[in-house]
Amino acid sequence: MMTNKKLLLTFLFAFALLNLVRAQGWRQIETVEDVCRAYPEEMEDMLYKFDLNDKGLEQVKKHWDAGDLVAACQALLNYYKSGSTAAHLRRPQPKASQQTEALADTILTDVFVVQNVRGQVPYGADGHRDWYYKGPNNDREWAWLSNRHSQIKLVFNAYFNTGNPKYVEYIDLFLRDFIIKSMPYPAKKSWTSVWRGLEVSFRAKVWSTIFYGLLNNEYISPATQLLMLSSLPDHAHYNRNFHAQNNWLTMEISALATVATSFPEFKESKYWLEYSIATMGESMKGQVYKDGVQTELSSSYHSVSLSNFELLKRICDNALQPLPDFYNNTIEQMYQYIVLSVRPNGDRILNNDSDKGSDRERIIKGAKIYNQPAWEYIATNGKAGTKPTEGPSFFFPWAGQLISRSGYDEDAHWSFFDIGPWGTGHQHNDKLHLSVAAYGRDLLVDAGRFAYTGEVAEKFRLYAKGSQAHNVLLIDGKGQSNGPREAEAPVPKEQCQITPEYDYAWGTFDQFNDIEGTCNHTRRLYYERGGFWVVIDEISTDRPRTIEALWHFHPDCRVDLKGESVFTRNKHGNLQLIPVDEGVWSIKEVMGQEKPEIQGWYSVEYNKYQPNPTFIYSTQIESDKTFVWVLFPSEKTSSATKATFISKTKEEITLKVRRTKREEWLVTIPL
Repeated sequence: MMTNKKLLLTFLFAFALLNLVRAQGWRQIETVEDVCRAYPEEMEDMLYKFDLNDKGLEQVKKHWDAGDLVAACQALLNYYKSGSTAAHLRRPQPKASQQTEALADTILTDVFVVQNVRGQVPYGADGHRDWYYKGPNNDREWAWLSNRHSQIKLVFNAYFNTGNPKYVEYIDLFLRDFIIKSMPYPAKKSWTSVWRGLEVSFRAKVWSTIFYGLLNNEYISPATQLLMLSSLPDHAHYNRNFHAQNNWLTMEISALATVATSFPEFKESKYWLEYSIATMGESMKGQVYKDGVQTELSSSYHSVSLSNFELLKRICDNALQPLPDFYNNTIEQMYQYIVLSVRPNGDRILNNDSDKGSDRERIIKGAKIYNQPAWEYIATNGKAGTKPTEGPSFFFPWAGQLISRSGYDEDAHWSFFDIGPWGTGHQHNDKLHLSVAAYGRDLLVDAGRFAYTGEVAEKFRLYAKGSQAHNVLLIDGKGQSNGPREAEAPVPKEQCQITPEYDYAWGTFDQFNDIEGTCNHTRRLYYERGGFWVVIDEISTDRPRTIEALWHFHPDCRVDLKGESVFTRNKHGNLQLIPVDEGVWSIKEVMGQEKPEIQGWYSVEYNKYQPNPTFIYSTQIESDKTFVWVLFPSEKTSSATKATFISKTKEEITLKVRRTKREEWLVTIPL
């Protein structure tokens, strides 16, 4: 018999050997036997999470009851490999080749591009990647997003495009590295790079696709497959118990439903799906206005919400699980908003924390799904589909957004006017902002979002969120403070009117940062269809003020100042900005300014930015004052348009807008 001393030494040796395997030999953990020897507790816990009484799992239960962990784990893999669960995710394997894809090959060197920033992930002494690496700019967003594993989804796609085994081999080692290094699951709400809720949700979706897509692939190891099965219930547990609300909820709960339906053999899967449907439905009611606009009032995050609502619908369709009528109807309404607000060139609104990008393909796809030929007509500029019977301008009363158009052709006029609430997330202080496009070109723009954290954010984030980055007024050099987060009722009907000849809307704001006394800004927008825009800024104040009107042009615009009017000199698509109140303005052009403050910058998408021409009109007022502007679009460059007052009273303003002897308009706008 062994002495106690020998037993202790044997135990210590085995323990040391196990730790050595875990710390240094994780790369060699490839077989079922390897993973059961290295991580017996994790494999046992995994099997405990399965309902082994399910049909098809008889062999797993038999070996488990007999205490044979290796045989039970092998039987579990055999069940999946020969089964039909998640049939929509299973794929025939491509023919092997040595073809490559450049971007995937870059990822194979551990160089990841996250939000337009390129960084190479370093390794630690234990051979694992540093999953907390914040990229070259020390940006926590870089660390978060790199842990969503979209990079291996791209490598996964490259494998099916080429058949090159090296892509699967990389995925195999990548996942084994991550799962082993991320142990143990903390089972609590976290903001770390590895266990924040959004990253957990994205991984669950990516892993489900990879698990089934490579299920019978010879280049992915059984150990990695079992580690995925051991970690996915933890991902589901996190998203079930520690999810956030609003837009984050849609991402996290759609991930919970993904795991529930992709792996119905887990004991909790039925409950997870029931919870997902109920929670997502309630969230949809709370975060989507009756006009179909997501309450954060950001076009990008509206699209994110819609994508996740749609994902739950696809998940339930695949599982033959019906959804309530309101759920399907709301998805269609959210599509409708994207369709009716899209620019003539197919790009979405750039508002609040959004990136500019095209919605054209998404709209065309939605038109097919929902049998809406009018959507296709709008997205294709009339080249396909059926011309809408309504429009071309639309108002969203809960969001407080007016989209004005001259038509649906490529050269149509388009504008976005914001008179709604501040938003429930990702807000900018920009009420009464106006963006303008015409003849296929952006002319007056919102500055964009720049970045949330890191060097770019340190420099530009306050600017992006502030009034100074938008086409609004500053009062005594001060911008807007936060307005109401959410609309309690739609904008009253009297604040917006759309007719065949014109659009007219107005809004007001009176909460400015750190100003003395009281000041109210009311902005009225009049759009003469096919002609021009008139902006009326009314200031009501209890004392003298300095007023600054900001007008930000797109970076691609070549801009000149003639007298007090600004006009662009583009080959195609131009705008003339005409202050009707002459002789009162001091005008300054700014572009790419950093001191004394940031001004004249534009961000088309996250971490990308460039200077843009910005004009600051300044004046002093002693008391209440009204200013009028005409924005005249034209295909070719023109500085000839003139605008003059015919009459100006407290009740209305009448203007004459004249371009040539034959092109003259007389418009009366009520106050």
